[in-house]
Amino acid sequence: MPMTLTWVATTLNPETIPTSLVLVDLFRYSYSSRSVLTERLRVFSHRTKTGRSQKLSWCSISSKRSASSLIVSLEAEEEDMAAESSVQRVNSMVLKQAALVTERLRSEANLEVKPDIVLPGTLSILDDAYGRCREVCAEHAKTFYLGTLLLTPERQRAMWAIAVWCRRTDELVDGPYASLLTPHALDRWESRLEELFEGRPFDAFDAALSDTVAKFPVDIQPFKDLLEGMRMDLRKLRYKNFDELYLYCYYVAGTVGFMSVPVCGIAPDSQATMESVYIAALALGTALQLTNILRDVGEDARRGRIYLPQDELAQAGLSDDDIFAGKVTDKWRHFMKNQIGRARTFYDEAEKGVTELNAASRWPVWASLLLYRQILDEIEANDYDNLTRKACVSKVKKLATLPIAFAKSLMAHHLLLPRSNLVH
Repeated sequence: MPMTLTWVATTLNPETIPTSLVLVDLFRYSYSSRSVLTERLRVFSHRTKTGRSQKLSWCSISSKRSASSLIVSLEAEEEDMAAESSVQRVNSMVLKQAALVTERLRSEANLEVKPDIVLPGTLSILDDAYGRCREVCAEHAKTFYLGTLLLTPERQRAMWAIAVWCRRTDELVDGPYASLLTPHALDRWESRLEELFEGRPFDAFDAALSDTVAKFPVDIQPFKDLLEGMRMDLRKLRYKNFDELYLYCYYVAGTVGFMSVPVCGIAPDSQATMESVYIAALALGTALQLTNILRDVGEDARRGRIYLPQDELAQAGLSDDDIFAGKVTDKWRHFMKNQIGRARTFYDEAEKGVTELNAASRWPVWASLLLYRQILDEIEANDYDNLTRKACVSKVKKLATLPIAFAKSLMAHHLLLPRSNLVH
């Protein structure tokens, strides 16, 4: 599966991920028992719990369901997808997420502000938890890590915590123990997610994320939706059209944009609606995921997966066999030009939202956008050979991009699309 957190480009150390949820007890926080850590971090769960337990009927598979009911639910979901396009479903998610975050911000602004009660040793535990997240990102996700250094210290820590959770989740499907993964195991991982959102983290990485969601108005729904993307990878190896692929891109990447918006923040004087900001975040996540897909076509094919619209392949006179053969033909070049053009359209849409972010967050987001868009240029430079080669942006080009991104971050923000004009 293409990378979940779009800026994290390499595999994490196996010790940072659940090797098997059957062996989940191995992931105890090494500096404290679960009960002690729970008590020490409970004070950080001072936010309102309103909205945390909400989830949509199409999302999440209950661990209590039998195998037969699971099959029935999946078949029902396919029928629902036929009746309602992915664009409509994603638009609905955008509206609901924007409304949830807006309400949470309003609710927290009206809460009586009380000082936190900090127990002895709590801050050192959290510092260590965030430190471990930082080390993972610095060692195994260098480009992403360098980008976060452009953020304020508190936002840095939050992004590290989110990044590690997303990567650990991704590794459940694509890691060395992926063959042991079952839908029930994902249900258990989701239950663990709910616990950390309620201030009951299980290990150091959970502790960092638990503290992050206590400080920022990050909603649990995008995390659950990302898990739905993992479930799709368990049962789906092909996508018959872009409508299906677009929904998948939302689950595994658009959700990360939704997680990041509350951390990045919106400019105080922005006139954009919350919906329009989330539309732009969704566009950026989709663009980055499509870029990952196009970069990794050959690598994914060797895993038996093809994340390309089957109907568009057929229209171009291509089939799965052509991809497995690894030969770059004129038909392939023409097909790839269209796919790259679509990805660039999403980047253009995403640019409208970056300028609406808090000034302290614009530079790293611009850098990520520009760096990833250059991967498309590299695919073209490789004569569209993404079957046997993996497009990479050189260090020189990366460094040259940073001042350009900084200049763009100084641009005055502007009004985004009206809320009635959603994803197209």
